[in-house]
Amino acid sequence: MTRKTWLITGASSGLGKALAEYVLEQGDQVVATASSTRATSELAARYPQTALAVPLDVTDPRQRAEGVRAAEERFGGIDVLVNNAAIDFIGALEEQEETDYRRLFEVNFFGAVALTRAVLPGMRRRGSGTVVNVSSMDGLASLPANGYYSSSKFALEGFTEALWQEIEPLGLHAMIIQPGSFRTGIENRTRASGPAIEDYAATAGAFRGMMGSLTPEMFPGDPDKAAEAIYNAATAPEPRHWVVLGSDAQRRIGVKLDQLRAEFDAGKDVAYSTDFPGSAENAVL
Repeated sequence: MTRKTWLITGASSGLGKALAEYVLEQGDQVVATASSTRATSELAARYPQTALAVPLDVTDPRQRAEGVRAAEERFGGIDVLVNNAAIDFIGALEEQEETDYRRLFEVNFFGAVALTRAVLPGMRRRGSGTVVNVSSMDGLASLPANGYYSSSKFALEGFTEALWQEIEPLGLHAMIIQPGSFRTGIENRTRASGPAIEDYAATAGAFRGMMGSLTPEMFPGDPDKAAEAIYNAATAPEPRHWVVLGSDAQRRIGVKLDQLRAEFDAGKDVAYSTDFPGSAENAVL
């Protein structure tokens, strides 16, 4: 059986770390990347033949290029790219600082885009490869206080949906993972951005207030089970495009889809009323 090589971002903790360990346990090769290699070096030491720890801040062009080059030199190429690295800030859209939400987009969206573009030439040459973009239930169902995070994931989903339509005819694949709340310690890494505005106390403010009282038990998702699900999805003979993980994600996304369908159906007559007469049959799309 041929080993696959995975490049996983954000592999020092949480879902990325769980996935890296699971992939290695299956006998595949992993380039475990993170801005700090303390945790990934420990993982590489346990799997010296199949793991490589590489420092990679996804917002740094030099480190992105060096990470891809290191993977190609050590293992010959990248079969599966997992864009998992992400950060979050909370606060109402008006409250949050511009430097924070721009940084959020650089990590969650533009970093993933740049790495995808960096690995595609090699995948195209080999005629095989899979891009796994880790979104969130928030990438389809937004919430107050988390609007910029959701926006970055909405953008990642739009990018990925176009991507798979472009690369599948070439023998490549792309998919979106939509996790719910997993016990990854993200509650300890998330902070509020900007001073609170009293008018948002009942919406974004309620979310801000809840952050200080979160416990692991409030997060139903098991990262080890998610890792297995992602591995199976990425290596399936016919990979899916959307993979929802977690009971809360299944529930929230289901509610959002029901809302979209209801709005879509209610607006049908208005939609058709805005065409030039008789032009529908000539539509480009």
